[in-house]
Amino acid sequence: MDYSLAQKAVEAALKKAEGLGAAISVAIVDSYGDLVAFGRMKGAIKISPEFAVAKAYTSGTIGLSTSDMAGYAVEGKPYFGLNSLFGGKLTTIAGGVPIKKGEELIGGIGVGGSTDVSQDLECAKAALEIFS
Repeated sequence: MDYSLAQKAVEAALKKAEGLGAAISVAIVDSYGDLVAFGRMKGAIKISPEFAVAKAYTSGTIGLSTSDMAGYAVEGKPYFGLNSLFGGKLTTIAGGVPIKKGEELIGGIGVGGSTDVSQDLECAKAALEIFS
């Protein structure tokens, strides 16, 4: 994971959030789930960093968007109980996207803090564009 790209991705997410009128936190992790870059806007809710990191960790280690995993996290499906695994480090709340280089998973982006999780996802996608 290239640090300078990760920082640019954070800036892209923050800029998108500003345009949406949202105050967010954004986290970029590598494929091991280790934090590479982070940003938090003034006015972001106190727990938004935790949301951002959980979303980035989930997408960056599993390789799926957090919103795409929700249907697999119900009883009888392969990710049932996901939210309680690893001390709550995983989530299915929208706003986490994997970063891939070709088919290789290289990390994840997580955005948290908007009152509308579709805005979190929009900001994460803006960050993802930096890696393409």
